Amino acid sequence: MTLRERIAKGFKATLLSRIVHAAANGALLLVLTRYLLDPEQYGLLYFAVSVVGVAELFGTLGLTKATARYVNEYLEKDDTQVRHIMRWSFYGVLAMAFGVSAAISLASAPLAALLNRPEVAPVLTVGGLYVAGRSFISYERSVFQAFNAVRYSAVLTAMNSVVRLCAAVALVVLGYGVVGAMAGYVLGFGLTAMLGLVLLYTRFYRGLPKTDDPEIGLRRRLLRYSVPTAATRASVVLDSKIDTVLVGMLATPVAVAFYTLARQVADLCIVPAQSLGYAVTPTLGEQSAAENSDRAANIYEQSLRNILLLYVPGAAGLFVVAEPMVRFVVGPDYLGAVPLIQLYGVFVIMRAIEKITANTLDYLGLARVRAVARGTSAVGNVVLNLALIPSLGALGAGIATVITYSGYGMVNIYYLHQELPFDAVAVVNHLARVTAIAVVMGGVVYTVMPYVTGLFTLAGAIVLGGAIWTALSVASGLLEPRAVLSFMS
Repeated sequence: MTLRERIAKGFKATLLSRIVHAAANGALLLVLTRYLLDPEQYGLLYFAVSVVGVAELFGTLGLTKATARYVNEYLEKDDTQVRHIMRWSFYGVLAMAFGVSAAISLASAPLAALLNRPEVAPVLTVGGLYVAGRSFISYERSVFQAFNAVRYSAVLTAMNSVVRLCAAVALVVLGYGVVGAMAGYVLGFGLTAMLGLVLLYTRFYRGLPKTDDPEIGLRRRLLRYSVPTAATRASVVLDSKIDTVLVGMLATPVAVAFYTLARQVADLCIVPAQSLGYAVTPTLGEQSAAENSDRAANIYEQSLRNILLLYVPGAAGLFVVAEPMVRFVVGPDYLGAVPLIQLYGVFVIMRAIEKITANTLDYLGLARVRAVARGTSAVGNVVLNLALIPSLGALGAGIATVITYSGYGMVNIYYLHQELPFDAVAVVNHLARVTAIAVVMGGVVYTVMPYVTGLFTLAGAIVLGGAIWTALSVASGLLEPRAVLSFMS
């Protein structure tokens, strides 16, 4: 199997799982918002999810990324050491994850009071187990990625999404409300984590060569490398979770609902970039380690071009269709989320670029650089949130996220370019052409918006935008039909 075929195979498997994940999450969002929970209940649920999401940081710290880096390296260097790396890291995650889970569940009432939302205490009691389940899934997916076996990670992603959807909806329908929805999340993570451990042991760990002599200093290096990756992870949590917590504390649960809806729309949009990044990053690390930096740079440049071609016009389309999308899909009660969704078009572009850039820095041994950049961005995000939320509410949190995340993304690109010098001028020229396509496509779709009166006409406007994007991309030579057909086959 050639390198290109391996990347394509990993991308297809991951994309399929992400499509399942996106479909399940979209269905859960639709059912909860439109039929089962009002905006205040929906906001309380995701306020609690954000709180336990912050706690999850302490369930793994930086061990997952450090394990992935050293497993990936020692599979090439000395595979007799991989068992030791996996065993040490597993026991570390086990101790931290269950310790944090127990602490959250037992201290749910005082924690809820401290956060100025005492009504969320029962949800946090159940949500403590969320930390353990998600921590183990994070560990398993990182190790699968290090083995270049992304199809197993894809299985976990798909299973978790489907189980969570079924369990959460069933428990809410049975009358358990917001607590039931959180229990659905816990069941999804728990069952998926157990499957992941079985796959990890039977398909990889059991077949590794054994040695009773771990390399001197290896455990210390693993732990030392986990420090900058833990800092990066802490920054990720601050960027992705703490803003929701602050909105809940400084504004209202309804504002949390609007903010969460915008973030979830952005998450649905990011599926292709996540899939490509997950498949490409370990390969870039391999090629760089093998001193094939030119080849690695070419892979990254082509990936970046593809991301820009898809997401710049996509952001323009999202801006135009945001209002009718919320009105006809979620319901008019959530129209307050429209300005946030439009703003998040910029966030989606930068986040898509980050998916193929930031994790690559970890594989290239630049975790410390990424940690500093992410930490600076996260601190700036918190400061801006505190300054903007009291006056602007959820919109202030969105503005803070877009500003700080964009800065972080540009720093990542700069440092990756130092390590893998791709043709930046060609990428900028490519971006200019893509932007022209986005302007034309967005303008045409905007002119038909007065005729969008329901789901059918909304779908028609989206299809029209897609057709214009395809035609202009092919006409300008940015999209090759034969390459697309070859990939799909």
